[in-house]
Amino acid sequence: MIELRGERVTLRPLRPDEFGLLRAAQDDPSYGGGSPDAASDARLRARIERSGELVDGWLDLGIEADGRLVGDVGARRPVGGLPPGVFELGITVFAHPDRGRGLGGEAVALLTAYLFSGLGAGRVQATTAVGNGAMRAVLTRLGFREEGVLRAFMPLGSGGREDYVMYAVTRDDWQSSAP
Repeated sequence: MIELRGERVTLRPLRPDEFGLLRAAQDDPSYGGGSPDAASDARLRARIERSGELVDGWLDLGIEADGRLVGDVGARRPVGGLPPGVFELGITVFAHPDRGRGLGGEAVALLTAYLFSGLGAGRVQATTAVGNGAMRAVLTRLGFREEGVLRAFMPLGSGGREDYVMYAVTRDDWQSSAP
């Protein structure tokens, strides 16, 4: 099982007793959440069960700070979905009071370092909404480079689509400028 410790956060496997918190975060409309059903509950329980290990191209970890789960972070390398050695990150810091404290940035840095050193990544990429200035600043500060706008990329609950920005860092970039 993977556990990564930083100065203020620990990335660790998700726990079954955290199902309710994770379900509430997934269903939050600000993250594009929807109505839970039996199938989505089963998918979430499976995600919790496999967390802490790279399984079928998915690695899910909880972000713990101050002795509690404050978010989740993951890396994906779906079979046939990305070239070998490429991972994509995703992160959620659940509550507004926990955002802007540097917890998400530390989590992204820890996971990115692990992907390069522990899983042999050659490239780590992440996307975020064009208007998500905080995440864009985190990625830039960590050495990710903006590569372009993905127009009408993410569906919105209202039926529209939102532009996203692609960022990436290569192994060479990371080794020469790692935080």
